Amino acid sequence: MNFKVIFLYIYLMVSLKGFLQAAITTTCMLLGVASVAQQASIFLADPTIFADKGKYYLYGTSSNQGFLVYESSDLKAWQHPKDSFVLKRGEAFGNKGFWAPQIFTHKGDYYMAYTANEQIAIARASSPAGPFKQDSLAALSGTGKQIDPFVFFDNGKVYLYHVKLQNGNRIFVTEMKPDLSDIIPGTEKECIASTEGWENTAKSDWPVAEGPTVLKHKNIYYLIYSSNDFRNKDYAVGYATSHSPIGPWKKYTGNPIISRQTVGHNGSGHGDVFIDKKGQLYYVVHTHYSDDRVSPRATAVVQLKFKTVKGGEDVLEADGQSFKWLQREP
Repeated sequence: MNFKVIFLYIYLMVSLKGFLQAAITTTCMLLGVASVAQQASIFLADPTIFADKGKYYLYGTSSNQGFLVYESSDLKAWQHPKDSFVLKRGEAFGNKGFWAPQIFTHKGDYYMAYTANEQIAIARASSPAGPFKQDSLAALSGTGKQIDPFVFFDNGKVYLYHVKLQNGNRIFVTEMKPDLSDIIPGTEKECIASTEGWENTAKSDWPVAEGPTVLKHKNIYYLIYSSNDFRNKDYAVGYATSHSPIGPWKKYTGNPIISRQTVGHNGSGHGDVFIDKKGQLYYVVHTHYSDDRVSPRATAVVQLKFKTVKGGEDVLEADGQSFKWLQREP
């Protein structure tokens, strides 16, 4: 047996492997693609991040037992408390399908608007770390199946943006009572339906527009939403604008602003907007687990910014190169 030949072969193979790994890493850096070291480690769908008193709280869809929370002081390392269910089944409305939470404050209390049993409910807590509970376990009023709530306060009124399962997933808005106890009947209005090519690449008979978030910037309302079925690799994020919180809404001609083409990962959509300690605007988003597997959906953030347009509305842009997976602390 020629040991010199065997040794030389092994040496060449090891050297080639090292060369290839270095080449891949360098290419990823040059292209702005997440390297092998930057992998997803938190898996929450329909995520939202709530900033409060120097701390960030992350919530999302993950369990039929309720909603989990992760906490971070810097957006880089996320802790997962041992008893991390901030809303538990049995302490608020619903026994299945706990989806798409939103956290907000109102008159000194913290609230979670969420989906359960394909209906919308609101629970209250004294801290963003929970526990969020209801005195009386009940959903909000409404017709048919309703999901994906987003509560928005503007000029003394409260608006509930949400999705109705009605000839597709369609985004509606309705006014709420000032005490958040229920909606105001007769105020419901449709905002967005998926009618454009990028919004229904599968040409489905059930087009999807969902996951609404609303911002107000320079007296213009920006309604951010996701389109396509979440299992579709083309699930993506766009927005529409209006001079009123109830519309009519004009879709941005440059949609989608977040997609697999811009961030490099399939199924990128349905998140929420938040602002960090430095005033940077972000969109927290979920993606497919991998190119050939949807779940569990992975959680990441992308930077947003408004670009000034002379003589027109500011354009909302997403920086695909800023895409980063959220990292769970070991």
